[in-house]
Amino acid sequence: MIDKNTVMRVARPTDNLADITNMYCDGLGFELLATFSGHNDFDGAIIGHPHHNYHLEFTHHRGTHVGPAPSQENLLVFYLPDHAAWQTACQQIEAAGFKPVPSYNSYWDKDGRTFEDLDGYRVVLQNRKWAY
Repeated sequence: MIDKNTVMRVARPTDNLADITNMYCDGLGFELLATFSGHNDFDGAIIGHPHHNYHLEFTHHRGTHVGPAPSQENLLVFYLPDHAAWQTACQQIEAAGFKPVPSYNSYWDKDGRTFEDLDGYRVVLQNRKWAY
């Protein structure tokens, strides 16, 4: 049963394991939680916040080439309702090397900004509270 104690990990491959790990740690304030090397020819890094129920995992399969993101709609979206915190986050992510880009779906431009990492994957920082 999935409940509030469940931890979700989003995993994706990269050709730039160290650089991507550093970008996300520096740009979003994540911590390096764990690394692994040579696990069935995979190397990886798990990042996040120790007390949050989500992590990001970046992997590289030795001897393979992943290439860039398959589309501009591969998004991680973070809702930051406090305007000052949102502005700081936008400055921080850009300083970490993320490139500001127009959203593929203009919905995200209304209250947010979209940033692209060096693999072409995108992060949206929304300046509003999440509501359904």
